[in-house]
Amino acid sequence: MAYIDYYKILGIDKSATQEEIKKAYKKLARKYHPDLNPNDSSAHKKFQEINEANEVLSDPEKRKKYDQYGENWKHADEFEAQRQRYNQQSGGFGGGEGFWSSSQGFGSGDTGEFSDFFEQMFGGGARSRHQSARFRGQDYTAELHLSLRDASKTHKQILTVNGKNIRITVPAGVANDQTIKLPGQGGPGMNGGPAGDLYITFVIEEDPVFRRLGDDLYITSNIDLYTAVLGGDQLVDTMESRVKLKIKPGTQPGTKVRLKGKGFPVYKKEGQFGDLIVTYSVSIPTNLSEKQKQLFEELKKS
Repeated sequence: MAYIDYYKILGIDKSATQEEIKKAYKKLARKYHPDLNPNDSSAHKKFQEINEANEVLSDPEKRKKYDQYGENWKHADEFEAQRQRYNQQSGGFGGGEGFWSSSQGFGSGDTGEFSDFFEQMFGGGARSRHQSARFRGQDYTAELHLSLRDASKTHKQILTVNGKNIRITVPAGVANDQTIKLPGQGGPGMNGGPAGDLYITFVIEEDPVFRRLGDDLYITSNIDLYTAVLGGDQLVDTMESRVKLKIKPGTQPGTKVRLKGKGFPVYKKEGQFGDLIVTYSVSIPTNLSEKQKQLFEELKKS
């Protein structure tokens, strides 16, 4: 296996903070996401590499193992266990560290020399024991972009992760940046080990009509000056339909009306919804005729 430089893939230094790793991943994931590059196979491959790099470097424990063992980081626990057993049996050299130290270059990608050494130290059966060990598969991460209206309904969707199509059910009410786990949908295990998990982060796009805060929705409704002064009816959009509201005479700009249960569905609580908050914006008439101007002058004088 060729050495994979996860830091280079994300375009960061080895001293990068967790926040810098997260920022670099999000930027690249959006750029190379399959949904935005449906006909670009190279972008799909790059997206997989970005996910793999983020999976390792965003986990402090995995990152520590990767920094020490390179692409062999998944076997770090086994390496350490064998090293400790050998040191206990041999008594070690030079200060008790033992002949087999982690500085032997496992991060360099030279797995052949390690395997030979492994066999020489522990006999011909060591290689077979190493090969028969079971290892859990790698966890995958992916982003799923949704419109606000898509996020408001429970629906099925197919997500492509590392070349594999996965059919998932998106629950109504998911939030922006919310992450869910799909057990066993990650990388395959080695030698019969269990598969890893898939972590999906939802990215909810901004809606041109509604603004969401928690389970509540906000909308601005424009009413004309005459309706604001005299009162009347106004049609207002909800996520599902349109409702008719009664406008009170003398309604001021910025007046808010709360419609109970007309907001966003509550996550995994079927039949429960937030509220819809309507803010009235009063439109001032322009291009008045001379007669209309005279009428306003009369109102002003009165």
